[in-house]
Amino acid sequence: MVRIGRSGPGLAAILAAVVALFPSRGQSPAPAAASTGGAGRAVAEKPIESLQYSVEWRLIRAGTAILTRTPKPDAGWQADLHLESAGLVNKLYRVNDNYQSRFDSGYCASNVTMQAQEGSRRRDTQVRFDREKGKSHYLERDLVKNSVVLEKELDIPPCVHDVLAALAHLRGARLKPGQSTQLPITDGKRMVMAKVEAQEKERVKTSAGTFDAVRYEAFLFNDVLYTRKGRLFVWLTDDEKSLPVQIRVRLSFPTGTISFQLEKAS
Repeated sequence: MVRIGRSGPGLAAILAAVVALFPSRGQSPAPAAASTGGAGRAVAEKPIESLQYSVEWRLIRAGTAILTRTPKPDAGWQADLHLESAGLVNKLYRVNDNYQSRFDSGYCASNVTMQAQEGSRRRDTQVRFDREKGKSHYLERDLVKNSVVLEKELDIPPCVHDVLAALAHLRGARLKPGQSTQLPITDGKRMVMAKVEAQEKERVKTSAGTFDAVRYEAFLFNDVLYTRKGRLFVWLTDDEKSLPVQIRVRLSFPTGTISFQLEKAS
């Protein structure tokens, strides 16, 4: 049985790390067109990119992840990830998580929300970033017990990334193998300067096709941002899209390796 989310950051950490790879091409997004529907109602902005991944654990399909990116009228971005378990894993430990992040064209985070349903757990987490005051505010609530699990405030620099915004920034940076960078990242509970390293060029085959990609490693586990032991690898296409075609999280026993592979892009 996959025991995700019961000890350490668990699935929440994996989810945050994965959603952080959401598409970005390094340029400022154009504001969404202002339009109205019937009776003068505002029409919601539509996602400009959607990626669907298969999630595998120990060679079995464990779920599906769908990521979308939507431009906002304030010239920022909203990124959404829906992660849902499937098959045997769904019977043993049902997961239905939604993660949303808002950040500006400079990848500075403004707000992160997560609604997590993992087994019998129901959690709502909000992280808000106040750049003027130099503070972030983290609030996690247990929806089953109707209680506050953790509330915390951190000092932050003028521009800080949540995990999503930091690795979105990486997509625009287009590092070459052998290069690395350090980024200020916080999950609302801890503030770190995290190293991200471009390692090797590799060919990656998924159900969406075969891609020439660069393998990156983001050093977020092992008591950096997350205390749990593990390694996070990301394969970004070696072209102008810098598309995340494969993501692999290697965690210690008993969880093991969880892989995300691109199935569909639109």
